[in-house]
Amino acid sequence: MEFPKDFFWGAATSAYQVEGNNIYCDWWEWEKRVGLKEASGPACQHYQRYKEDFDLAKGLNHNAHRLSIEWSRIEPEQGQFSTKEIDHYVDVILSLRERNLEPIVTLHHFTNPLWFAKLGGWQNRNTLPYFLRYVEKIVHALSDKVRFWVTINEPMVYVHSAYIVGSWPPQERSFLKAHTVINNLLNTHIKAYNLIHNIYSRKGLSSPLVSIAKNMLPFVPCNLNLKNKFSAFLRNRSYNLAFIEKLIRHRSLDFVGVNYYTRHLVDVEKWSFRSFMLDVCQRNHQPLKKNSLGWDIYPEGLYRILLRLKKYNLPIFILENGICTEDDNARWDFIYQHLKNLHLAMSEGVRVLGYIYWSLIDNFEWDKGFGPRFGLAETDYNTYKRTARDSAKRFCAVSKTGVLD
Repeated sequence: MEFPKDFFWGAATSAYQVEGNNIYCDWWEWEKRVGLKEASGPACQHYQRYKEDFDLAKGLNHNAHRLSIEWSRIEPEQGQFSTKEIDHYVDVILSLRERNLEPIVTLHHFTNPLWFAKLGGWQNRNTLPYFLRYVEKIVHALSDKVRFWVTINEPMVYVHSAYIVGSWPPQERSFLKAHTVINNLLNTHIKAYNLIHNIYSRKGLSSPLVSIAKNMLPFVPCNLNLKNKFSAFLRNRSYNLAFIEKLIRHRSLDFVGVNYYTRHLVDVEKWSFRSFMLDVCQRNHQPLKKNSLGWDIYPEGLYRILLRLKKYNLPIFILENGICTEDDNARWDFIYQHLKNLHLAMSEGVRVLGYIYWSLIDNFEWDKGFGPRFGLAETDYNTYKRTARDSAKRFCAVSKTGVLD
């Protein structure tokens, strides 16, 4: 199975999960306030060790790397921008370029400055210009070094976790507030998209490629009764497609960024709106292998999702795909099976720019702490030594040759 010569191969990190000590962030304050069992603390010390991590990626024959900027470092207090931190991220991007790693830069990966959260965060329309002001600062600093921008990572995961099930800050449980936040994120992306393109145009630079990273889920009816089939249809429309379609209507996607991990097996218990939108099978029907968090491993779902996206006639970039497991053979099998399904979709005419594995190194997995091991490289949290796993070396061979045996 051969992939195109210009295909991007790489892995991803996000600032809060690897940098450590993001003390001006809403997550940092929330961890302390709720007494999270495993707080982020120094995380993986990537803030100090980013060159070491990029050497690792280069040694694994990657030619791209996805990362995020931590807004709370750039603007720790409202209106106070840190030249030191902007210069830090400039050096981060230059370090990638020096290693011939294409930077894919995410501007918002779940976390907010604490001052922004205290003003109402994404629930408050009046705060949206603050995000755009931050975007302008970063894009001006990096525009001549970056081609790929991701404005917002997994907006529906953020909304689901923070405003529907309430497991992440600000821990709301309101469909009404969730709807408000979705609309605000949509409108912010559209404005950020136009802003980024305008900056490049004014500077006489080639047009950038701007998107979001959209988590996609196959919603599979547990059994084919009418209630489950209708629920799966509704969830696919509302969770997978509605956000993307609105951005396409506003001509604010240059490609579709896809994050893919698992499926949801829909099994509606009650005739209530919450059940219709959230219930999943609890009785282990249609059992599949699972990762260490209990998520179903469903590689053919990636193929199904990609074929569903083909109709939009936009290139697709797999920006996250990965498994947390203690069994590294299972990690390689996960990568292999997903690449196989990715190649199958491409053979049927789906345009895919690249494949980014989540993640380069083991890291802080939000409210789950440091237990889940997603990394191509193991992180020793006592010494912060990185050790490439065998799966990383097998993925390295694919990255080097563009061939999946």
